[in-house]
Amino acid sequence: MEKLYEGKAKILYSTENAEVLLTHFKDDATAFNAQKRGTIAEKGKMNCQITVALYKWLESKGIPTHLIEQSADDQILVKRVKIIPIEVVVRNIAAGSLCRQTGLEEGYQLPFSLVEYYFKKDELGDPLLTRDRLLILELATEEQLKQLQTLALSINQHLQELFTSCQITLVDFKLEFGIDTQGQILLADEISPDTCRLWDQKETDPQKRVMDKDRFRRDLGQVETAYQQVQKRILDRLASDQI
Repeated sequence: MEKLYEGKAKILYSTENAEVLLTHFKDDATAFNAQKRGTIAEKGKMNCQITVALYKWLESKGIPTHLIEQSADDQILVKRVKIIPIEVVVRNIAAGSLCRQTGLEEGYQLPFSLVEYYFKKDELGDPLLTRDRLLILELATEEQLKQLQTLALSINQHLQELFTSCQITLVDFKLEFGIDTQGQILLADEISPDTCRLWDQKETDPQKRVMDKDRFRRDLGQVETAYQQVQKRILDRLASDQI
């Protein structure tokens, strides 16, 4: 297999089928645009398993994804897509950069789910973009932006339902999408504690409740334990067929 691309959290390889790629999930951890680096034990396996479970569940709800199948503990086979260079962020509760940029207090329940678009470009620091800037940069068409927003809000609704049943609050999360050979927009990349901000509903302490990569970003410790707990709750809930 030929390595096609290596990012902060995953490596993409070619396969014998030109339309199929292999994604390897790494244990590497980064924060603040890779200014902080480290390793989270077994992160690759956990994020891979969480992503597969969530993508299969979202597909059952009508959300199209690039997932084909899991091929190893930390690897999946995916459809080749052209990634749209936009990070779509959905926010339900104020946290992170939203608080820093607006002065909103962390934990403030937003009156509606906020969909934001960020330019997927490390050298520019992945800046927040307006709709018109996106169109000027030709990162997506107006119709594609409408589809991205519709998909993002639908995914948010389904994930909130699932995470709430796991006693986890879905604060915010990042999505990436790609376009397949038929021109269809597919959910790509991953959904995991690396890409979501998740709070344990069983905890009220602002630090103890954190179940995502913020534990690594903020040096809160017990990162592996938090990821394991997210993995266990999601897999147990989906296995029970109560959603």
